Amino acid sequence: MEQFERKVMRVGNSFGITLPIEILKQVGLAHGDDVQVEVKDGNIVLRKKEHITLPEGVDAEFMDILNDVIKEHDKAFKGLVDR
Repeated sequence: MEQFERKVMRVGNSFGITLPIEILKQVGLAHGDDVQVEVKDGNIVLRKKEHITLPEGVDAEFMDILNDVIKEHDKAFKGLVDR
């Protein structure tokens, strides 16, 4: 795994880092793309956000609520799979 160092910089009222273009190309990210940010075991994990086309009649807000419920009860759902 390639490693590199970056400094945290002030960006307006927030902070940010820059990423080398080579890294962005490797993961298929470009200017304006959305990423998901997660803190896991004390580390920051960035993931390319996949855009999903919802079937007709399925509301994006419903999917957000469903995703929150799944995350909240993830351990219970995984326990059901093992039964």
